[in-house]
Amino acid sequence: MSRIESKLAELGLTLPAPPPPGGNYLPFRVEGKTLYLPGAIPSREGKIQFAGKVGDELTIEQGYESARLCALNLLACAKLALGDLDRIDHVISVSGFVNCVAGFPDSPKVINGASDLLVALMGDDGRHVRAAVGVAGLPANSATEVQMIAALK
Repeated sequence: MSRIESKLAELGLTLPAPPPPGGNYLPFRVEGKTLYLPGAIPSREGKIQFAGKVGDELTIEQGYESARLCALNLLACAKLALGDLDRIDHVISVSGFVNCVAGFPDSPKVINGASDLLVALMGDDGRHVRAAVGVAGLPANSATEVQMIAALK
């Protein structure tokens, strides 16, 4: 078991099955020592777990949990790509999108669900640059979508 998966277990979390692409794109791409992961939505076993707009049907806390599940799905795709999550040296970048009401000011608080998990699992190697953007809608009416780029050992 990788160091990251051991830390997941300590936190009482498990990796879901990697979600299949929802369209004509790849579940990952490795270019040299860089892993590119597509946008992941908060699904588990093919079912959206957090649907609706944050600031209306969903609270910031629910949005946070949604972003955390997106990060777990990204790690599942990373494991599919690499076989061992310990091949990740550090996270470079996270782009987070929040399905929210117009004028919603707290997208960063929502996307912290993904960022906080990555830091909890990887320490300073989980710290990254980031965007946290509010949008009018996301695939399957999901609350969040998160994309990640990581450097490999």
